[in-house]
Amino acid sequence: MINTNVFDYVNVLNKAADAAWTRNDVLANNIANMDTPGYKRQDVDFESQLKQAMRSTRFKSVDARVGAINDTELETRVYTDASGFSYRLDGNNVDIDTETARLAENQIRYNGLVQSMNEEFTNLKMVMK
Repeated sequence: MINTNVFDYVNVLNKAADAAWTRNDVLANNIANMDTPGYKRQDVDFESQLKQAMRSTRFKSVDARVGAINDTELETRVYTDASGFSYRLDGNNVDIDTETARLAENQIRYNGLVQSMNEEFTNLKMVMK
């Protein structure tokens, strides 16, 4: 087996796309529960873990930092956001306008990540030719 880091970007992009997919599900669940008394909105934490992984390396270049990331340690974590806060008297803290804006933002992010992965594979195919 050849020791290579040619798929480092693809692996990290794949983890980020998985996190965006999970966030899409969580945001859709928030919207579905906007009328459920006592429901607290949820969100996904991935970006802070990626930032921490990027900072934890001693390398200066982005390529080297991405290459040093152990993508098995990048996990998507679903958490309850602002559990002590509520918009309404029934204890629910889901704001439909905020959720739909976050959903649209997340869909753009996901599409960008998929496009970036496609470009990485296009570059690999071009190099192999």
